[in-house]
Amino acid sequence: MQTGTIALVLNAHLPFVRQPDYPRFLEERWLFESLSETYLPLLRLFARLEAEHIPWKLTMAISPTLQAMLSDKLLRERYSSWLETQLELAERELARVGSDPVQGPLARMYHDLYRQNLEDFNVLHGGNILGAIDFYFKKGRLDLLTSGATQAFLPIYRCFPEAVAAQVEASVVSYRATFGRSPSGFWMPQLGWYPGVESILAAYGLSYSVVSTRGAMLGKPTPKAGSYAPVACPNGFTAFVRDVAATEAVWSETEGYPADPAYRDFYRDIGFDLPLDYVGPYVEQGQIRTFTGFKYWAVTGPGDDKKPYDPELASAKAVEHAENFLYNRARQARKAAALMDRPPLMVAPYDAELFGHWWFEGIQWLEALFRKAQGTSELAFTTLAEYKKNWPDNQESLPEFSSWGDGGYAGIWLEKANDWVYRHTFKMIERMIELAERFPNESGLRERVLNQAAREVLLSQAADWPFLLRSGKSGSFARKQIEDAVTNFNRIYEMLCANTVGTEWLTRLEKRNNIFPSINYRIFRRKR
Repeated sequence: MQTGTIALVLNAHLPFVRQPDYPRFLEERWLFESLSETYLPLLRLFARLEAEHIPWKLTMAISPTLQAMLSDKLLRERYSSWLETQLELAERELARVGSDPVQGPLARMYHDLYRQNLEDFNVLHGGNILGAIDFYFKKGRLDLLTSGATQAFLPIYRCFPEAVAAQVEASVVSYRATFGRSPSGFWMPQLGWYPGVESILAAYGLSYSVVSTRGAMLGKPTPKAGSYAPVACPNGFTAFVRDVAATEAVWSETEGYPADPAYRDFYRDIGFDLPLDYVGPYVEQGQIRTFTGFKYWAVTGPGDDKKPYDPELASAKAVEHAENFLYNRARQARKAAALMDRPPLMVAPYDAELFGHWWFEGIQWLEALFRKAQGTSELAFTTLAEYKKNWPDNQESLPEFSSWGDGGYAGIWLEKANDWVYRHTFKMIERMIELAERFPNESGLRERVLNQAAREVLLSQAADWPFLLRSGKSGSFARKQIEDAVTNFNRIYEMLCANTVGTEWLTRLEKRNNIFPSINYRIFRRKR
């Protein structure tokens, strides 16, 4: 007898890092690495499960910035070239360590991985990763959500409902252009929720999202089912509640499964270990040490003293951890089921890049989950859309302001290292609203200028930049993205005020920041 359901939710997002002005760019590797270690392996997992008729279901949110990059011709070509370079490095590694009984098999594993990725990307999928993902939506396996246009942390902008609406509208338009239909679900960037945002979401036909446990439990009234059932906002919008235990089992840096000593260590990489004259051709500018993807060591423990990575041992651990995850979810469900009118729901949201990229064995863990679950009648996997359809009536409650960041609120995005950002983004929003009101019916060149201004505002709002400024990782890159967006917008504003337009400069900017090609600057007009 089924006692519980699990909804795995993967948030697939990367910031917009397209840099056509340079032949190669370090941060574009974020996309290439995620494709190689997360998205293509996920598609192979889906294909295996389908071929063997293993029941599986996932909810996946794909951010508009990631959609734009996956659809971009230039980035597709650069990814193929990068894979060929990775294969060249794999050949050199086979020559260097091929006869080593420990590292030799690992070098062959990486060679096989990049060869398979190159074949899958160019031949099997024809470069169309989004089309491949959509295939599984149409088969009823995936529930695809949209998200904030540039993943702005929406609670910070609650005093500018026009800006929040612009983030939502641009994302809905992007989703519709990509998948040919309107989205029903919305991923709150960073699970950043505030009372009132449900009205903006519902106005665009969106009907459900995920909120943090803290936000739901502080809601009014308190949900009787805790996190084991969604709540209905007063306007009917459905808020699914993150399950702490299910999430932390994977997410915790110290106690989560990825911290197990047997798994591959992400940070120990030949890009840092080997001489620069060897790895130089495979890192940026031949001198910026960075990850190459070739890692031969296990987590082991803290410190630099690492044991060699053993893929068979790690695979066995992934199966063991999948069994542990299902065992603990079944225990949860049994305890809660006696107090509910339906099977308890456990919503487990994660960043998609955790699986395969940060946690190399994460894809194997997912596969083991689905394979093991088919042998039990206690637990079943579902999507958020399917659950909402089966259980449309839920307790009315309005979640409180919250996020999934440290501390549960907005602290990560409002610290000394990054709080300077908002005096600029707030002024840009005020001026963009002003422009949209002053020029409501423009066409031709002036409309192009206004549309580009709207793009720059959205790009400046990305929560990734304050996060990186806080962490110190790629902080200079993040700062430049913000400064460029502010500078570009201010130049446009001054041109419009002076009634002059630099056509050549505008064209170059449109080609560089080509995201949201169908954007309409009027999304920043005040709602009447």
